Amino acid sequence: MIKYLSVVIGFAASFLLQPAAAAQPLIMETEQVVVVYEKPLASAAAEVVRIYPGLKTDLEEFFGWQLYTRPQVVLVKDSQSFRRLTRNSLFVAFAVPHKNLIVIDYSRMHTRPFTLRTTLKHELGHLLLHHHIRRENLPKWLDEGVCQWASDGISEIFVNQGWSGLDAAAMAGRIIPLNKLADRFPLNKASLILAYEQSKSVINYIDRQYGARAILEILDYLKNGETVETALPGSLGISLEQLEAEWLDDLASTPRWLIFLASHLYAIIFFLAAVLTFFGFIRYLRRRKRIYEEWEEEDDDW
Repeated sequence: MIKYLSVVIGFAASFLLQPAAAAQPLIMETEQVVVVYEKPLASAAAEVVRIYPGLKTDLEEFFGWQLYTRPQVVLVKDSQSFRRLTRNSLFVAFAVPHKNLIVIDYSRMHTRPFTLRTTLKHELGHLLLHHHIRRENLPKWLDEGVCQWASDGISEIFVNQGWSGLDAAAMAGRIIPLNKLADRFPLNKASLILAYEQSKSVINYIDRQYGARAILEILDYLKNGETVETALPGSLGISLEQLEAEWLDDLASTPRWLIFLASHLYAIIFFLAAVLTFFGFIRYLRRRKRIYEEWEEEDDDW
């Protein structure tokens, strides 16, 4: 994403440089946040201004850290313009922490499971983490996993809710090693989805096994200059390799086909009902045909 930062900044800057007569995007700002938006999104910009203080407070209380910067939130009206920035149709939003910048594809904010509130909260989480932790000390998988964990499990990419890349990869033995997800995520769409799902799964595993306090302790170690390799033993008492092994064992302990069936239960029931209806209809046609044939035989007897 940073590769296209100059494009993003130019896009946002163009909002500020266009004459008002051209009906170009406008600015709405408070002491806490700056919102750059196109005129049709005035109500959405006002909503950002309204909900921002509460989201900021929620995250500050959740992590126990303060966010002292004033972020810029750019609302993009249509997906085509947004995709020119991301070069990937999966993204609905992204953050550029060292620029205090959040860019949101507003046209997809009413597509389940995304809402303006949860998306803004997720991206604001990135700004808060990077405000306190140096980039080289914060692995990408931990960054994304924690922000999903802190924003009700919502990520910043669109994933078909009926399909899990993690389940498929676990069954096929194609899990991406965490050390491959430390600096960047894959560009391939299937691998990108898997990277986000793995990140979320690892953090959820830590939460279940060690508790939320352990995750916050890891972040505190990173804030104080530790690396994840030294933070994990300090908080969890195990190495990164041991954590990954435990997490993989946990994935393997639950049959993935069972999870697949559970997550697709309604679709399976609907499919089976459709099959039964089809065969029931075929049986009905055959029965009706047999009755007609019997009637014709009776008529011939007469």
